Amino acid sequence: MSDGEVRLVRDGAVATIWFDRPAARNAMTWAMYEGLAAACKELAQDTSIRVAVLRGVGGKAFIAGTDIAQFLEFTKPEQGVEYEVKMEAYLGALEALPMPTLCVVEGWAIGGGLAIAACCDLRIATAGSKFGVPIARTLGNCLSVANYARIVAHLGVSRAKRMLLLAENVLAEDAAAAGFVMDVLAPEALDARIAEICERLQGNAPITMRVTKEAMRRLLHAGMPKDEDLIRACYGSEDFHTGVKAFVEKRPPEWRGR
Repeated sequence: MSDGEVRLVRDGAVATIWFDRPAARNAMTWAMYEGLAAACKELAQDTSIRVAVLRGVGGKAFIAGTDIAQFLEFTKPEQGVEYEVKMEAYLGALEALPMPTLCVVEGWAIGGGLAIAACCDLRIATAGSKFGVPIARTLGNCLSVANYARIVAHLGVSRAKRMLLLAENVLAEDAAAAGFVMDVLAPEALDARIAEICERLQGNAPITMRVTKEAMRRLLHAGMPKDEDLIRACYGSEDFHTGVKAFVEKRPPEWRGR
């Protein structure tokens, strides 16, 4: 299967980052994460861009997680720590973009897809779209503290625990009730709403929006605790290797708690 690609398309003052691997529901590969990093680097230096839109190709998924087969290479807990540090560099670059970001979710925003959506400033979704991180049921790994912080900030502690501990997906309609999604729309209404939001943002003061974004980013990350011990505990566990192998083989894992 293709490694996919991330494409940056400019249209006047609006740039769209397209995640293009529809045969795998746009599940992210290392090459795609590097593509996201390159797109963010370009946008961070381009003062002509006033709004960035993030979308998945195919209309069936925004991003359905990270390509799990990549985890088969992990043999020691330090690889988990390195992976989460690397992931935070990708996500942090998106979160720190100076212009407003709009995430458009059609279908699945799971795992890495939810993490990317949570780094955006605004989100709209089609009816029935699903958000989640079902790792307690599928892989037996964990998130970074920064990613937990983003999810809790957007959904609240109770909803976050329900989603993560029960490994439940949250429907777009429930995500809207929590304030995570601003609009739930029919697919045919997406483009018009995207255009409307982008026009509104382009009319606002860019420095005010940049400073507002950065102030909120600093608040979220202030006093962020260390998490290397937690990451090692999961990525170094027998359960993690069991979960990855079972996922790739399309069978349920047998958890042993070690």
